[in-house]
Amino acid sequence: MTQQDTMTDATMTEYVTAKIGHELFGIPISRVQNVFVVERLTRVPMAPAYVAGILNLRGRILTAVDVRPKLGLPRREATAQPMAIGIDYRGESYGLIIDEIGEVLKLPDSDRAPNPVNLDAGLARFAAGIYQLDSRLLVLLDVDRILQTDAELKVA
Repeated sequence: MTQQDTMTDATMTEYVTAKIGHELFGIPISRVQNVFVVERLTRVPMAPAYVAGILNLRGRILTAVDVRPKLGLPRREATAQPMAIGIDYRGESYGLIIDEIGEVLKLPDSDRAPNPVNLDAGLARFAAGIYQLDSRLLVLLDVDRILQTDAELKVA
């Protein structure tokens, strides 16, 4: 690898893209453990609305977090087969439930922009910036904020 390749790689970040509702989101690939289809959820009594339940993924118990309520989006249709992105946060395993997984994009850090002032307030609190792609906006999800409890978010 040449010094030029190293410099180029250092200024690029890879993102796993996901569709939630009609929006396109990106999560840094360094945060993603795995991607899987959600098959069997066990509901958790009296859990917050965004906790869809728990699931067993190859012997690991994950808390399934439905990203839609966190973002203020309506629930998905019961007929839709959700997917999830496996994330570790504070030593615990989570599955972020999304509608559809996309591709991995390698984007230059210099093209990353802060949240626009007209970005929906519910979305902006969980967004870590944006990329303007050819035909759409890629909103970067702040995984740590998505996984914080409502009480933690109020304190922050």
